[in-house]
Amino acid sequence: MDTKSDRIGSSRTDSKQADSKQAGRKQADNRTDAAPDWDAAAASFDDEADHGLRIPQVRTAWASRLRAWLPDPPSDVLDLGCGTGSLTLLAAELGYRVTGVDRSPRMAERAASKLAASGGSAWARVLIGDAAEPPVGDGRFDVVLVRHVLWALPDPRAALRRWVRLLRPGGRLVLVEGRWGAAEPVASRAGIPAEALAELAAPLASRTYVEQLGHDQALWGREVNDERYVAIVHPEPVRRRHSEIVDVHLILRQDDRILLARRANTGYADGLLHAPSGRVEDGEDVREALIREAREEIGVVIDPGDVRAALVMQHRAPDGDPRTGWFFEVRSWKGEAVNREPDKCSELGWFRLDALPDDMVAYCRAGIDAYRSGRRFVLHWHRPGDAIAYDPQGPSRAVGLEHNEWHNPSHPAGGRT
Repeated sequence: MDTKSDRIGSSRTDSKQADSKQAGRKQADNRTDAAPDWDAAAASFDDEADHGLRIPQVRTAWASRLRAWLPDPPSDVLDLGCGTGSLTLLAAELGYRVTGVDRSPRMAERAASKLAASGGSAWARVLIGDAAEPPVGDGRFDVVLVRHVLWALPDPRAALRRWVRLLRPGGRLVLVEGRWGAAEPVASRAGIPAEALAELAAPLASRTYVEQLGHDQALWGREVNDERYVAIVHPEPVRRRHSEIVDVHLILRQDDRILLARRANTGYADGLLHAPSGRVEDGEDVREALIREAREEIGVVIDPGDVRAALVMQHRAPDGDPRTGWFFEVRSWKGEAVNREPDKCSELGWFRLDALPDDMVAYCRAGIDAYRSGRRFVLHWHRPGDAIAYDPQGPSRAVGLEHNEWHNPSHPAGGRT
């Protein structure tokens, strides 16, 4: 898969690396302004022997390698930068539970179609997302499998740290990489040498095994003269301290109506309605984050004194990590609400609180329903397999937590004063 990594944001011919050690410290490439159109390339991507794995000898060679590199099935494998899903499907056929991730919707669509057509969909799924920040939870995989992607990421060291967090205890990274363009000057070659990758992985690894692959023509369907290898990284055991993203949600209220935005092109809950929202950034408190997000997303200016805390919800997506969400009510603001982020939002609309639409994100709908009923603290944890969309006939995952607004903590509840 010589050119697969370009999809992540670099061109093979544009990458400039000084030497192997410098390549390990920094991917110093001259990137073009226009990213390759991998949606357009999806139709012909499998024409390369090691992309499509259509040649029986090539497919058999990769199957043999996967058996050697991966733990015994069934194990959970995350295939990052999966392209059209050839390795995703192959691993599923070998008995693994596989999640493929690719940021190109057309590539991901072809991968999903390939899985469905082969009957491998029961063992595998495909998500749209960035390999550097995949849309999956920490500690859920036995293997993170990445082929010809790491070298092209803007910060390979950060990507490795992120991928290690995705592993269960005893998990491993399986990184197929290389250094291409043996006939070209050193400064013009793309990729990352094995020595440099081992240097990148060293702070994270208890041991790293490197196996050269360039000599095995069966893997590539032809003779190759450049460096190709796999690095299997076994991370040091890590004791993780729990942490959560904090997000803020705006209940912008106009009499008995609230403003909702329809998500688009985000890779999460696209097509569903949601309250204007966003993450708290470093150095912000939750009120500051709400005011900033309101200005950025819908162009309204909110005075801090007009922000009212409505409720706090700990929520978790079906395949995500827990988050803490703050919902705030605002009834007074300056400016007209307009769609300031048309690349992420297809429309804005005002909806009656007592007649909310069903096509909403489930946890957001649960939060607004809790707000209407006067709940102040709520849990909403999806279970694996739950739909992200609100389903009026589906199970409710909202759990209201009781609280005592009037209890004076200096006096025991129910005791004499």
